[in-house]
Order: sequence, then structure tokens, then C-alpha cells
Amino acid sequence: MTTPNARRLLVADRPGAYPTIGEALAAAPDHAVIAVAEGRYREVLELSGLHVTLAAESGARVIVDGGGSEHPVLRATGGSLTLRGIELHAGEAAALSAENAELVVRDCSITGGRGPAVRIEGTAAFELTGCSLKAVEQGVLIEGSPGSLADTVVEEVTGDGIVIGMGAAPVLRGCTVSGCGLRGVYVYQYSRPVLENCAVSRTGSDGIAVAQHSAPVLRKCTVRDSRGVGIAFAAGCGGTIEECRVDNTAEPGIRLAEGANPAVVEARGPAGSGAPDELLAELDTMVGLPRVKAEVRSLVDELQVNEWRRNAGLPVGGASHHLIFAGAPGTGKTTVARLYGRLLRALGVLPHGQFREVSRRDLVGQYIGHTAEKTATIFEEARGGVLFIDEAYTLSRAGSAGGDFGQEAIDTLVKLMEDHRDEVAVIAAGYTKEMAGFLAANPGLASRFGKTIEFENYTPGELLDIIGRMAAGQDYALDGAAEPVLAEHFARISGDENFGNARDARRLFEGVRKSQSQRLRLLGRVPTREELRSLSIADVEAAVAR
Repeated sequence: MTTPNARRLLVADRPGAYPTIGEALAAAPDHAVIAVAEGRYREVLELSGLHVTLAAESGARVIVDGGGSEHPVLRATGGSLTLRGIELHAGEAAALSAENAELVVRDCSITGGRGPAVRIEGTAAFELTGCSLKAVEQGVLIEGSPGSLADTVVEEVTGDGIVIGMGAAPVLRGCTVSGCGLRGVYVYQYSRPVLENCAVSRTGSDGIAVAQHSAPVLRKCTVRDSRGVGIAFAAGCGGTIEECRVDNTAEPGIRLAEGANPAVVEARGPAGSGAPDELLAELDTMVGLPRVKAEVRSLVDELQVNEWRRNAGLPVGGASHHLIFAGAPGTGKTTVARLYGRLLRALGVLPHGQFREVSRRDLVGQYIGHTAEKTATIFEEARGGVLFIDEAYTLSRAGSAGGDFGQEAIDTLVKLMEDHRDEVAVIAAGYTKEMAGFLAANPGLASRFGKTIEFENYTPGELLDIIGRMAAGQDYALDGAAEPVLAEHFARISGDENFGNARDARRLFEGVRKSQSQRLRLLGRVPTREELRSLSIADVEAAVAR
């Protein structure tokens, strides 16, 4: 939600900075960016009509703690709010509440609180990406709002994991909902969400429940280990259940009440159905990464031949599905890991292919013995699919004076990876140099991984292609005259130590859209359809100049 010339304010315990987030917000003009230094901030914050970004400083752990308060830790009404890298600890109310406010939340975590951890109401769009909601009363409540929820984990919930109501039609992709006292996902009140490649497990009631004339699209989702049925549609509900898998739930796995009429497309068989070739074709559509694509194809070839030998009664050697993904950020490691899990499922190697993404904070505890318990729990949840450990090298860094708990996580993983080598694929990802230190942290760790796949940086031309795809995917028309400006920009920044590859391309594209929005607002009239689609060279130059 930033603009090219946004004012930047700093919150820190140092001269010249604001001592609290609240004081910075009180002084912030529209579209300000508030950078927050590491620390715990015991505040509850309310925004009304303000357009602002709150972001943790690079590498900083920022906790906004509303413990003991009866108000949301952060409430936004109208305007727009972007959160990046912030931890919210709730008290007696929701952690984050947005009412008719444009909301963007990336790489944030939320714990505790009464009611929903995140409550989104109204008609303004939202985006939650790469977030973690844990030990909460209810996960996410979406009422009426359009938007997207991607690569987000909701776990240890006493009530429902995700609730979608009031006609809302969000898109949920790659989300994991686990350990809910009630339902994993509840869709009601004429809602029409799309759930794609989501995994729901260990629910006290139905895994996914649909009621009150709702019509969701459930595509390639998995539901397992539910005390209720896997997927339940009430009378009057429609939509689609496409290639979803249900395992170890109450009978029947999918329950359609009389009068419910969703279209049901059965999940494909694990092998011989053509699915691997389709998934490899999907891999080929990714920009660049020729060596990565070749490595994945060689792995698939070996797995397919092993399956044919097994069916022919011939011996098959042991093969590890565990991999190291090494390379800079923004090079597609997470995307390829997800696709690899789907390939393993399509080949019949893994039963589910669900994707569980974790980092150090998910595996490492706070006292001796806690880490082994946390790591074993996470590993158990990932069995049958992929456990993706992002920035895995942080586990091998020295811990606190009380003990190196990261090492305890590594030692626990080494044993579990061997004991369950045929039941899960562990993919550890991070910078190439740092991953070498990670593999040296335990004598048996390197032998657990079958291969290291190196993800090369994107070239300026490939980044230009990525920008073009982003524009086309959101129905924008990028001025061809802007391509040399973009290519020169990418060539200039690609040598930086912190170069983010596709992440930098996405940030730049968002900046271009913001520049266009600012330009169109100054027209003094409603723009035409073509003007709304057009991204000019001036928009690009303004974003590059930031």
C-alpha cells in the first residue's frame, strides 16, 4: 500500500526515532511506511481511514503484544493497512480486525486471543500470504470480503480454522489447517470461495463443511484424520468438488445431503493416469530454471522406472525423496517444492502430497525437550506429503546461552527422516553457502538427502518475462517502451548481495501499479477501461526511482 514517495518513519529505542508504534501512527501521513526495530511493543492500535504500512526492519523480530487487553491488537477501519514480518500476540479479543479496509498481511504470525485471530469484514479486498496463526480460539473469519489467502498455516485452534460467510468469494491456495476443535473450513451464507491445493487435518468435526446455499470450488484439496466426515455439503449447496482426497475420516468421506448438488470430479489414480506428464508440463511453463527442470525430470524418470520394476516383480533399490534446494530467495524453490509433492502423489510414491512449510520458529522450542516434541509433531503432520523447511540453515546457528535448541531439531529430524523415509519428502531450502553449514551440523544429516538442486538467479530477461506474466495475469497492458527501463533496472540490481529475484520483480510490479493508481487519481474523472489496463513507461520509471 505504499507510493513511490512515501514518507518513512522509524520506531526504535534510539535517538530521533518514535518510541512506540502508536506515536508513529499518530504522526504518519497517508501512505507512510513505518519501520519497526526489534523488540516487544505492548500496545493496542486503532487506525481509521489511514493508508499505512507497518514492517519489521530486515532480520528483526517484532512483537506487538496486546495481552490482557479487551480490544484487538490492531484494528483498521477504512483506508488500507499493510503488515510485513510482524508478530501479533492477542489478549481477550481478535488479534487483527479489518472493517472495509484494504488489508495486506505478509509473513506475519499471530498467537492467542479470543474470537477469530483475523477478522475481515466489508467489501474491501485483502491478501494474506505466508502467515502463521497458532494457538488461537478461531483462525480466520471472512465476511463478504474478496481477496486471497495463500501459503498460510492455521493450527491448534479451539474452534473453527477458517470461516467464510456473508457471500464472500475469496481464493485460498496452498493453505494448511490442522488441529481444530471444530471444523477445519466452514463455508456458509451464500459464499463462493475457491479452495485449491489446501490441506485440512485433525479436526474435531467435519474437515470442510458447506451450508446455507453456498457454492465453493474445492480443487485438489486433501482432508484427513477428521473426527467428522471429510467434506460435507448441506441441502441447497452447490459448487464443485474436483480431484479432492479424503483419508481416515468418519464415513462417508464425502457427504452430500439430499438437495445438495455440487459437481464431483473424482481424484485421479496415483500412477499411469497421465498426471505426471501434466505436472511436468506445468513445471516447463515456469520462467527459466533449466537445470532445476532437468534435475526434477531425472528424479521423476527414476521414480517411474522403479514403479514399473516393482510392478514387474523386479528388485528396486532404496531411494530417498529428501532434497536440498539451494540458492538465493525468489528463485522458485517453494513453487517447485509444491510441484514435487504433487508429482510424488501422482506417481503413487506418497499418499497425499500435501505441503507443510515451516521455519526455525515452528521447530525450535524454548526449553530442553520442547524442541524434540515440536519437531516430531510437525513431522507427523507432514507424513504422506512434503515437509518444506525454509531457511533451514538457521537451525544450525548457535542458540541461546541455555542451549542450542536448533541442533536438537536437526538431531530429531535426522532420526525421523530415516525411520519414515518412504512416508515423507523433506526439502530443506536456503542460501547455497549457508546450507553447507547446515549439512555439517549432524554427521548423518547429509546422507539423509538424496540430492542437492541448485536454483540459479534469474537473468534480467527472465525477470522481464516474469513482470510481463504478472501484468497479463491481472489484465494489465504494459507499455513496450518500458521494457528497456525494466531490463536496465534488473541488470543493475541483480548483482546486489540481497537481490530477491522474483520477489524483487513482484515488489516492482506492485510499485508500478501504485504509480498508475496515483496517476489515474489525478485525472479528475473516471478512467476508461483502457486507461485502467495501461501501465505506462512513466509508471515504470516512477516505481524504479523509489
